[in-house]
Amino acid sequence: MTTHLPPNQSLDTDSSAQESPMPNDVLKNSELPDNNQPTSDEIGHDDATSIEADLSETALLDSDESCDDIDDGDIDDGDDDEDTPTGQAVPVVIDLTHTVTEDESGLRIDKVASLAFKDFSRVQIQGWITDGSLLYNGSVQKPKVRVKADDVLHLSATLEQHSEDQPENIDIDVVYEDDEVLVIDKPVGMVVHPGAGNQTGTLVNALLYHYPQQHHLPRAGLVHRIDKDTSGLLLIGKTKPSQMALMEQLKDKSVYRHYKCVVAGDQASLLRHRRIDAPIGRHRNQRTKMTVMTAGREAVTHLLDVTPLNENYCLLDVGLETGRTHQIRVHLSHVTYPIVGDRVYGGRRQLRSGLTEAQRQAINNFPRQALHAYTLGFVHPTTGEDVEVTTPLPEDMQKLIAVLSDGYDDHE
Repeated sequence: MTTHLPPNQSLDTDSSAQESPMPNDVLKNSELPDNNQPTSDEIGHDDATSIEADLSETALLDSDESCDDIDDGDIDDGDDDEDTPTGQAVPVVIDLTHTVTEDESGLRIDKVASLAFKDFSRVQIQGWITDGSLLYNGSVQKPKVRVKADDVLHLSATLEQHSEDQPENIDIDVVYEDDEVLVIDKPVGMVVHPGAGNQTGTLVNALLYHYPQQHHLPRAGLVHRIDKDTSGLLLIGKTKPSQMALMEQLKDKSVYRHYKCVVAGDQASLLRHRRIDAPIGRHRNQRTKMTVMTAGREAVTHLLDVTPLNENYCLLDVGLETGRTHQIRVHLSHVTYPIVGDRVYGGRRQLRSGLTEAQRQAINNFPRQALHAYTLGFVHPTTGEDVEVTTPLPEDMQKLIAVLSDGYDDHE
């Protein structure tokens, strides 16, 4: 479902927010930009270079949701923050032609080429003009030459993509798509990108099969990640300028992500933690885990809504103000109300008193953290429109909620 969002509102993040409810709209609107996002033509070489550098694994981890919430990938599942090993060069042949329009007449060759071949950076474009891969009316010209209407630019080049990521015919659930942006609903169990122990069967492998033109984009266009065992929405740029612009939005909080999760905790206690502000860093002894620590990076999580399923379990609607590895899981465990099914951060604290045998079995047997990224909002990188995409809870979480809430209304 795609909808347009209301005008910006400011988010009050002072200490008073800890005790008072914060409506869903407040968080989402606070994260909307001022619509002054730079276009691909306004980003200079230095800016473009720095943004492209942010598409490294580290940037993906830091900007992801909660990473686990973010995806950051579930470190325990091998979708971690180590660089993907360099493999053999994979050639990608480019053969594109553009005829100059009246509106483009008088612009420099490099400017028109950047507009016409927007999948590639200005640095790449200028290199191709210089080495003769990009011809102007069949001949090599300097980048500063001005073009005229009906002139022809022809780009013929080969990209050597050093990656072991290979296309695989794996089904993906596309919930939003246009020429610039793709949003998919990732199922439980799918690793986002190849890494140690997960070289195949990942979302990146699937994207490279269904969208082969994205082979030249870092991580096949991924803007952020969520863990292997977290389900839900992921944002993907289909062109380099769109991917870069969406990464920038993630940094300035124009992209917002809302999650639903089932936690062990009563409503009254959870309402005392509407805003969890606790820095997160890597555990000193268990390097695959994250933890709250004074020396960690700023991390803020908002409990937007708390719905009781019974006296000791609730369904939460969670919003992220920052995106740290495993942020939602770590924060909820830190305040002693872990997510059901979280074997890393939950442990025995998932089992509370007053459970029926069926409820106890449902919790013990739930195979993953009950966490789902159900809403994703962003500013479209080319139209400037506000876009929101939602997806329903997966069947396993619906069944868990039904078991935990069974008979609760009868006691009200």
